[in-house]
Amino acid sequence: MHVAGPDRAGYEVSIVSPRRRVAASGGAALAVSPLREVDVLVVPGFEFVPGLDVDAKLVALAPEIAAIRSHAAAGHTVVSICVGAFLLAEAGLLDRRRATTAWFLADELARRRPEADVRPEHLVVTDKGVTTTAAFSAMYDFALDLIRRHSGADVARTTARVALVDHARSSQTPYVDARLLPQPGNEFSRKVMRHLDQNLAARYDLAALADALRVSTRTLLRRFADATGQSPLEYLQSSRVRRARHLLETTDRTVASISTAVGYKDSGTFAALFAKHTGRRPRDYRATFRRGAD
Repeated sequence: MHVAGPDRAGYEVSIVSPRRRVAASGGAALAVSPLREVDVLVVPGFEFVPGLDVDAKLVALAPEIAAIRSHAAAGHTVVSICVGAFLLAEAGLLDRRRATTAWFLADELARRRPEADVRPEHLVVTDKGVTTTAAFSAMYDFALDLIRRHSGADVARTTARVALVDHARSSQTPYVDARLLPQPGNEFSRKVMRHLDQNLAARYDLAALADALRVSTRTLLRRFADATGQSPLEYLQSSRVRRARHLLETTDRTVASISTAVGYKDSGTFAALFAKHTGRRPRDYRATFRRGAD
């Protein structure tokens, strides 16, 4: 379907590589063309499996990284999809630029490239000719953004409808699952977390929490912050939101009932906190993520 009309020129797409043979993840062979100048170079990710030696992987991808660096130096646009941001970082393209990648890899990217301003909440980030995207489905968000910039908002909206893609997505925050992230902390901080999780709906009382852990409030705050980078209250709020997300996804309980269940008598306060953590109000979140909904 020619969404923009049959008289409008389409996009020419080709797969280019410094290698003669390229296999996709899973072993499928790809037909590639030699490197040449292109208006937009899109860099895919690589398979990021547990235990992967990222340094060795990037060394093995040295020809691709050199090609990316050369393309950018010539003044052309470079885009990465998901883990492709690690190749852009290795090429030096993310230094002093805002960038993003899949939310579960954002900390690793920031650790490896402290010169980059990593924004894990964003789906697509463009900074001075370099674009990075979140996990692989964010390629659709990038494609729509590209269409919007070159063909206008109406064509982008129509394309989204034809392709059954949400053209209004702007954040990956609602999709973050903290259970899949490495859990910071030590034995002491985990005791604090367990106590807070077991008393999720109770009023937050720092003095009582310190008494339960047999330390002073000052020691509690210092040791917990040193281990986790946050305060007990911040952890409690994120844990309450995590529980509320589960209830919104799996039950028909009202927002007010869920608010009470996670420790908030005022559902307005709860809704504001929930939106701060997820980017969506509770009812909007349920409409998107409700499991088994019609």
